[in-house]
Amino acid sequence: MKAMVLAAGRGERMRPLTDQLPKPLLPVGGEPLVAHHLRALAAAGCREIVMNCSWLAEALRAALGDGQAWGVHIEYSQEPWPPLETGGGIFQALPLLGPGPFLLMNADIWCDLPPATLRLPPGMLGHLVLVPNPQHNPGGDFGLEDGRVTADTGPRLTYGGMAILTPELFAGCSPGRFPLAPLLRSAARQGRLSGELHGGGWVDVGTPERLHALRAQLGD
Repeated sequence: MKAMVLAAGRGERMRPLTDQLPKPLLPVGGEPLVAHHLRALAAAGCREIVMNCSWLAEALRAALGDGQAWGVHIEYSQEPWPPLETGGGIFQALPLLGPGPFLLMNADIWCDLPPATLRLPPGMLGHLVLVPNPQHNPGGDFGLEDGRVTADTGPRLTYGGMAILTPELFAGCSPGRFPLAPLLRSAARQGRLSGELHGGGWVDVGTPERLHALRAQLGD
């Protein structure tokens, strides 16, 4: 299975740290944040990685190269500025990802869930990793009932930035900027979105405060 790492954004809430350095390259645990994803994907057998890029794309490419240092091969999906948002970025990269399901990871999370444990049940358009609601997202994003993600019912949980998706999820989409969330909600309402709750380590590294907390947690 191939994987896509979303790495095109500027990280506005992380400024000024991201004015000169792409957010995926911020150091955590002695290496760039995105390197933790690359190692985890390699361990899961996902050697073919597609990474979208836009903000400071040259710096990202220079630092990561073809991914050989982490045991993977990276193909870059170059986006304009401003980038194409989550949905548009994935849609543009579909030709690189191929016809089958693919793993998706946000570059700006840290999670101790091994990607190798994720499974896409038959007939599903996607499978989401959900986490308990953090302080910055108290209302959550989705519900979870008997392994199915719900859009409108059930106690709220937060999308953890890790998933398996199928190209079929993007059927009918057109090139351009658009978010992923409405496609996920539509799939959930069709009963074609599965999910699981991860109660282990997870951080949305979206602000300097959360970055510092994660560094302290990992002994930086």
